[in-house]
Amino acid sequence: MRDGASLAALCERLAQQADLTVVARQFHAFAPGPSGDAGHTGVLLLAESHLAVHTWPELRAVTLDVFVCNFVTDNTHKAQRLLDTLVPRFEASRVNRQQLARGLAP
Repeated sequence: MRDGASLAALCERLAQQADLTVVARQFHAFAPGPSGDAGHTGVLLLAESHLAVHTWPELRAVTLDVFVCNFVTDNTHKAQRLLDTLVPRFEASRVNRQQLARGLAP
């Protein structure tokens, strides 16, 4: 959560391992606050859509959002694979997962 370069590289590597296509990445480190910790926010632009990650080291919190389009091919399993490999890397004591099917029903 404190090393933005490592976080970006991890996200990109796991997205590629999930067979998602990384088009671009943008990560930003925030200035340290009173606790000395600084969070990061980042986005991987995927051909299939995106991965967004936000960290708050001072709160020991992370949010992840993986969105994939399923217009030509159902990419749901790829998004699930990405989350299944990324979430454990944060060694969370508590995880709250939500899945939302967006768009038109087939």
